[in-house]
Amino acid sequence: MQKVRKAIVSVAGLGTRFLPVTKAMPKEMLPVLDKPVLQYIVEELVESGIEEIIFVTSSQKRPIEDHFDRDRDFESFLKEKGKLERLEPLIELCKKVRFFYTRQSEPLGNGHGMLCGREFVGDEPFVFSEGDSIIDAKVPAMKQLLDVFYKEGASVIGVGKTENKESMIKYGNVYGEKISERTYKISEFIEKPPLENVSPHGIYIAGMRYVFTPDIWPFLQNQKKGRDGEIWLADAANALAQEKPFFAYEYEGTYFDTGNKLALLKAALHFAMKDENMKKELQQICCNRLC
Repeated sequence: MQKVRKAIVSVAGLGTRFLPVTKAMPKEMLPVLDKPVLQYIVEELVESGIEEIIFVTSSQKRPIEDHFDRDRDFESFLKEKGKLERLEPLIELCKKVRFFYTRQSEPLGNGHGMLCGREFVGDEPFVFSEGDSIIDAKVPAMKQLLDVFYKEGASVIGVGKTENKESMIKYGNVYGEKISERTYKISEFIEKPPLENVSPHGIYIAGMRYVFTPDIWPFLQNQKKGRDGEIWLADAANALAQEKPFFAYEYEGTYFDTGNKLALLKAALHFAMKDENMKKELQQICCNRLC
C-alpha cells in the first residue's frame, strides 16, 4: 500500500460569522489559547505522518503563509531576549513538513477547493481537511483513519456518533453496514436529513477528516453544482461510495467545530482546563461568579 504523504487543507472560507475580526484575520488563525486553530490541525497531520501540505487559500489568507514561514530576524530577537522557547514548538513543527499554497479563485464550495489541489497530489492517495475544526485525541484522529486506510485499501472518512436523533439533522449523516466496533462500510451520505431518516447508527460527519484514494477525482471533476450553487465534496464522496468501497471510522477524540464564537470559546476552555495553572484560575473565577 502506497504511503500517504500529502494533505490538502481548505482554508479559503471568508469567516463571516466572526466579523469584524475576520476582516483582516483569517478565521483559521483565530487563537485557541496561544495557538491558532490551524496550527492544531497541522500538528495532527504531521503527527500522522504527513510530509507535505498544500493550503487552498484566498486573497485574504496571507497571515497563514506568514505564520508557517521562518522569520530569522524575529527568532534572533527572541533569542537575545531569552524568549525563543516560546516559539520553538512552531519552529520544530515547520521543520517536519513542507508547505505549499494555491488560490481558490471563486468561493465555489469545498469540493471545488479540493480540486484546486489536484495537481499537487497527482495519482497518490492523500488526506483532506478543512481548516476550522480541532480534534483532541491521544492518537491523532487522522492517524486513526490512516490505520483503517492501510488495512482496507480504500477511502475513509472520520465520523462522530450520537444517540441524540434531534442533533443529527444538523449534520451530514453516514449510512452503511457496521463491520467492527468503530468501522462501517458506507452505502450513502445524506446532508442534514429529516428526523425520520437520520442514520440508524447515529454516525455523522465530524471534523471533515478524509483519506482518499485517487478514485475520488473523476467523481469530483464530474460533480455538478449542488446546494447554494456550489460543488460539495460530500456529493462526490456519496457518488464514490456507490461504486467503490468507502469506509467510515468513529475516531476516538473530542471534536470542536470552531466555526462560531461559542464553539471557539468551548475549545479554548477545553484546552485551558488541561493546564493545571489555568484550570485553578478558571475554577476560582467560576466559584467567585457563582458565589
